[in-house]
Formats: sequence, structure tokens, C-alpha cells
Amino acid sequence: MSVSSVVIIGAGHAGVQGAASLREEGFDGTIKLLSAEAHLPYQRPPLSKAFLKGAMEAEGLPLRAAQFYSDKGVDLMLGAEATRIDRSANRVELASGRPLDYAHLILATGARQRPLDVPGIDLDGVLVLRDLTDARALRKRLGAARRIVVVGAGFIGLEIAATAANLGREVTIVEVSPRPLARAVSPATSAFFLEAHQAFGAQLLLGVGVVALHGQRGAISAVELSDGALLPADLAIVGIGVLPEDRLARAAGLACDNGIIVNDRLETSDPLISAIGDCALFPSPFVGFPVRLESVQNAVDQARCVARRIVGKAEPYAALPWFWSDQGDLKLQIVGLSHGCDQWVMRGDPQARSFAMFGFRGGELAAVETVNRPGDHMAARRIIGAGLPLSAAQAGDPEFDLRKLAASAPR
Repeated sequence: MSVSSVVIIGAGHAGVQGAASLREEGFDGTIKLLSAEAHLPYQRPPLSKAFLKGAMEAEGLPLRAAQFYSDKGVDLMLGAEATRIDRSANRVELASGRPLDYAHLILATGARQRPLDVPGIDLDGVLVLRDLTDARALRKRLGAARRIVVVGAGFIGLEIAATAANLGREVTIVEVSPRPLARAVSPATSAFFLEAHQAFGAQLLLGVGVVALHGQRGAISAVELSDGALLPADLAIVGIGVLPEDRLARAAGLACDNGIIVNDRLETSDPLISAIGDCALFPSPFVGFPVRLESVQNAVDQARCVARRIVGKAEPYAALPWFWSDQGDLKLQIVGLSHGCDQWVMRGDPQARSFAMFGFRGGELAAVETVNRPGDHMAARRIIGAGLPLSAAQAGDPEFDLRKLAASAPR
């Protein structure tokens, strides 16, 4: 297709990569990149780790230098909140009242915090972590807080908890599921991180929810749990997951269901509109049904795929998913999707804080989780990506040379 102008709503990893990839692919039309925030587009993963603990300052967060956008002819519009998509006119309306016409529109709207709907949620000292403003507020409050309750034992909750424990704070993690990272990792990896966070100094309360937040003089003082327990707290951090930011798309009449529905080329129900990153529900060749992934890798690779399609190099999106999480001195890396895995095989030793879990689905390797084993992670990416055969017995055999197998993958 011939496209003269592209508007990208959202300037996170997906949106910025979309603009960059369009230029890399030779697109010479106009590009308008909209960000509702006033900051130069920035990396989000460090917010819960390096930035939060003071190992990185805001100056180190930008995805690209300001000069990049001017050099590449990308009109980066900061503080530009899109409020409506007029599909009949191929136009985006901004909160300022300004209209923007597009030949093609890319929705890279990301995700928003899943709300915790309990009494007391508006008390001072109840925080979330989704953007740089949140991170700055949380970093400031961590300095003075003594007793911290983290609601949610997913990636963000555990990363924040590890940082807070490392700073010497008294940390309690509350999780309604029976194990941490329940939706993301195998039971063995969950058990390892449970023990690891206890060793960091945190208390984990599993299988209980939060029913109310209590305060004194307008500030958080305690967290009430579903089992009746009352946890004293001068800081509560809510991290119970996210929801796809698909409200603009829904209002515009685009097909949505746990995100903006796209086909294997990342086109929405309107062929002039694409959706990428955390907001997009796409058909995955790795599990055979639609999924929505919240990862930098997925955001970046989907942006590249759409950019190629816009310049006439259409191809199905089939990038291998991978993820990571830093918690204290532990680096968890995951490749593949573990949906439906019916067999898990361990390699290495959790007691040595270095192991891998190989997940098989119907005898085929589908996912690999590694803790402090980057070599195994990289090997697994090549093995799964190339569809190389690996049996459960080989995966669990420390003498079997994974890297040799990975090296046989076609380049």
C-alpha cells in the first residue's frame, strides 16, 4: 500500500520503535508520534529496579535522544493526548482540540493499571507504578517509609519488593493466588522465588486478598486482608496487573476483546489502523490462539513488523516471545509461552541460585525459564526459534550440550 502519513498514538517502546523502523525501512512520508506525557519517551523496565533504588537517574531513561526525532523527521508531540478517532475522516482528535489527519494510524497505547477497588484506595501513601511520575513519587516515599505492603506478587510487585527489602524496609507481599508469579512461571520457579523473597527479608502472604485500606489523618496506616488480618503500613504499593489501553479503539468501533483484536499482520478490523504492543490481542503461532503480551520484545518486534508492512513488505508476525525480570541478585529470563505445558524438567540447582526449567507441551519444547543462567536462555531462544528437537531427557541431562545444539540452528 502507498501511505503518505502515519500517526502513532503512544510513545512507549512500541511507538518509538514504530517511528524508528519506518525511517529505517525507507518511509519518507510524515510521522507524528503522540505522547500524553511531557517527558521525552523513556524506558519503563528500570522504573521498578535501577531507577527506584537510585542506581539510575531520569537522564538515563530516554529511549532515544531528543536529536533523534529531529534528525529522522519524526514530529514528536509531547503532552498530546488523543481523545477520539474519527475513522470516517481518517482523523485523530487531541484534547487540545487540534485534529490530525492520517493515511495510516498505529495504536501503541499500551496498558493501564488494573484498579484495586476497595475502601481507602485514595489515602495518601497508596501508590502504583506505571510511569515516570509514579516512579518518582514512589522513590521519594521509599526513603521515609518503614513498613511497606506490596499488593500483588507478579513481576512488578516482586521487583518493587526486592528493591524495598534491599533498602532495609520491612516488606510484606500480599497475593490472592496460591503462589507468586502464578500466571507467568512454573510451580518450581514460583517456589524458588517464594523462598528467595523470604531470604531477602520479605514476608509473603498467599491466598489472601485486600478488602480495605485504613488511614489516620488521611494517610495509610493499615491494610485489611480477607482473612481478617490487619497489616500496619505507612506505604502501600498496588501492583495487581494491567488492563489493555483499548478505550480509544472501542469508542471508535474497532473489534476488541482483552485488547485490540488484530490479525497475523497486526491489522485491526479497520485496515487503515494497526495495533502493537501491550494493547494488541494477536494470533500467536506458538500456542495456536490469540494472546496479548506485555513485554519490550513484543512491542519492538511488532513495531518492526508493521513498519515493514506499511512500506510494502508485509509478513505475518511470528517473533519468538521472551521476557525478563530482575529481582535482587536474581535474573529471571523466559523464552516461549508456557500455556498448556504438561511437563517440566529442571536443569541446574535452585540451591546454587542457578537453574533452568524446560516446559514441554505434548512432547515439544515450548518454554524455558532460567534463573541466573543467561547462556541457557540464549541457547533456548535459538532452539525454540528454529524448532530444533530437544527431548525432556536431554533437557534434564547436565552432560547434554545445549549450546552445541543451539549452534546448529540455521542463521
